[in-house]
Amino acid sequence: MSDCIFCKIIAGQIPSTKVYEDEWTLVFKDINPVAPTHLVAIPKEHFAAIHDVPAHKMEAMQKFLEALGTTVREQNLVSGGYRVVINSGEHSGQLVPHLHAHILAGRDLSWPPG
Repeated sequence: MSDCIFCKIIAGQIPSTKVYEDEWTLVFKDINPVAPTHLVAIPKEHFAAIHDVPAHKMEAMQKFLEALGTTVREQNLVSGGYRVVINSGEHSGQLVPHLHAHILAGRDLSWPPG
């Protein structure tokens, strides 16, 4: 989508600090971090939310989850623990209507969130 900020980041029109990238997924540092480690993972194909991913596109979601796993290992987050958050819709806090996951680590993360 041409007006989507995440699609513009994928296209290189907006700079980001990349920490992982493959054919399917891009992971970069959040510009407004809420934890010492705050990364944003986005599938390169535009989906507004999880419920918008059609069944025939599940390979993209498999690759997205694999990229999350690779990222947390490469960033050495496994032993200290981390949280993966996917918001969907305005009332959940989703600010960009492009499916994305926040990877949070480096501090105690309370429960329940928000």
